[in-house]
Amino acid sequence: MTSSASGTAAPSQRLARTERGALCDLMLEVGPDAPTLCTGWTTRDLAAHLFVRENRPDAAAGIMVGPLAGHTARVQARAATSDFTALVESVRHGAPRWSPQALGALDSATNTIEYFVHHEDVRRARDAWEPRVLDDAAAADLWSRFRSAARFLMRRSPVGVVAVPTDGPDAAREVRLRSGDRTVTLVGPVGEIVLSGYGRLTRGLELRGSGTDVAAFLNFAR
Repeated sequence: MTSSASGTAAPSQRLARTERGALCDLMLEVGPDAPTLCTGWTTRDLAAHLFVRENRPDAAAGIMVGPLAGHTARVQARAATSDFTALVESVRHGAPRWSPQALGALDSATNTIEYFVHHEDVRRARDAWEPRVLDDAAAADLWSRFRSAARFLMRRSPVGVVAVPTDGPDAAREVRLRSGDRTVTLVGPVGEIVLSGYGRLTRGLELRGSGTDVAAFLNFAR
């Protein structure tokens, strides 16, 4: 992967590399049949998804484009039948040299949140997990990327959404993620707020608002 390249990663690239490596280590530790928070997926399925996403551009398009989803599912299913250790090591290696995603800046832009979320998908599917405490640089990196994507991620929320991170560069400040006449406020660490935008709501996040509005947000977010 790009993280195995020689030299020192720029600060904006470190989290993507760290999360990729940690996820691969954890998948090998728990094995191919361990559960994840991705509905219906084991770690084998998740590894196949990540492999296809970076190595099969013909199939990766189907992750976002509905009409191509069938092709994506077939390619991913074939990838999942390969040797699990080899599959995970392919994910660890990252995009092939001919792919634009092999470039450090693009790797960071497309993979920082992706690998953070999927690392948590495996961590939190196990018993006795605890939220991680992110260092300042990681929290700032995640928050910057999440704020750029928040309008898109929250576009279908039936209520307005305000975040009050308890860490990171905007700690204790109200940041509006989606406008609305009725509002739910998310209070908690940056990592938990980021996960909420991807449908992973956990005990590490406090939701403030009327019971009706909170229920509407929960129904959307899950």
